[in-house]
Amino acid sequence: MKKLLSTIILFFISINSFSQDFQGKAFYKSKTTMDLGSWGSRMSAEQKSAMKDRMKPYLEKTFILTFNRTESTFEEEERLDAPGSGRSGMGAMFMSAGSGNPEMYKNIKEKVYLQENEFFGKKFLVNDKLPEFVWEMTGEQKQIGNYICFKAVGKRVNDNFSWESLRGSRNQTSKDSTNKENDNNEKISDVDEETNTKVETIEEVVVDAKIETIVAWYTPQIPISNGPEQSYGLPGLILELNTKNTTMLCSKIVLNPEKKDEIVRPTKGDVVTKKEYTDMVQFKMQEMRDNRGRSRTRWN
Repeated sequence: MKKLLSTIILFFISINSFSQDFQGKAFYKSKTTMDLGSWGSRMSAEQKSAMKDRMKPYLEKTFILTFNRTESTFEEEERLDAPGSGRSGMGAMFMSAGSGNPEMYKNIKEKVYLQENEFFGKKFLVNDKLPEFVWEMTGEQKQIGNYICFKAVGKRVNDNFSWESLRGSRNQTSKDSTNKENDNNEKISDVDEETNTKVETIEEVVVDAKIETIVAWYTPQIPISNGPEQSYGLPGLILELNTKNTTMLCSKIVLNPEKKDEIVRPTKGDVVTKKEYTDMVQFKMQEMRDNRGRSRTRWN
């Protein structure tokens, strides 16, 4: 209780010290672990090591969150790739689909986010509501740099595109058909007839998603309800964010820089929701994978 009270006091003291037009930048280093699944079990230790080396540029990145009181942009820091590390094949298509982390605009007040993506030479503007986070304050605290941070555990719906959704798609039809009915011919699960995959209803919205648990460390010393990616909703800037496979840790903060960046709301591209865009990408990726499989069969 004392820790919670000190958090609230620190939050309100910090609010009074920030002007209405202030701006800041937070730099995050991210590390993602790669799950090779059943595919990895067929690889030697040398092959796994080589694969991880090739994937390192995708798994270790630096991001910049530029924010004011209500708006922000979140983008990957530009860097020069080493010779021969160019993106190609399915990996290149995956990155162009938006998993390459194009700049994301976020408006905390309106609870919306926008993202300009380009896929197969066509521009799309993902325009959707920010996910709802359910946060539980734990009272734990630690120091990150010069900032006192408090731990919060949250839950959200994760509807991001993933390769795992393609891995199991070939076997999904038989699994869903056996789960559709029980011995009494009673329906026990819902199936999307178009994609033939299980769906979960959350607040009357049908999504191909699952609930994800995340851990955030936020500082009331920067009283902005914001954080990396789509995270928000805590009484302070999130300096560390941990999901199942990824950790994002703030390495540098710049408050009220002399030269302020304009936070621009994106407008270009065909407007789609996150689910519409993800469904389109997933369909195209599966189509490419099936075509490659048929091509191998003809050559064998």
